[in-house]
Amino acid sequence: MPPDIEAIAEQVFIALADPTRRAILAALASGGPATATDLADRLPITRQAIAKHLALLAEVGLVTAEPGERRRVRYRLRSAPMQVAQQFLAALARDWDGPLDALKDHLDRSARGPGTTPSQERQREHG
Repeated sequence: MPPDIEAIAEQVFIALADPTRRAILAALASGGPATATDLADRLPITRQAIAKHLALLAEVGLVTAEPGERRRVRYRLRSAPMQVAQQFLAALARDWDGPLDALKDHLDRSARGPGTTPSQERQREHG
């Protein structure tokens, strides 16, 4: 996996680890682009705290700042970093599937005992 993908995914996971930032992202997802003041009206967080979290989210690339009227900045969601994080998780899942399936098969064979076939096991369970 290229290191830049891993670095982007890491930054996304760090950003998503904070419940306040998740709430801000959810508010932007449900209500569309908004200013820090708009978000403060919707969330139980001060405008200053929201601005601080928005700055980190913008740094990671999860939101983008768009100049608005009267020097007001509106923030809009960006999906690209989230998609990179999803690709990172999908690659990890693929890497885990084979070993996890092998472990499950091994444990299943161990539980049946030596020389026991799956059909013999089913007969024992239902017989």
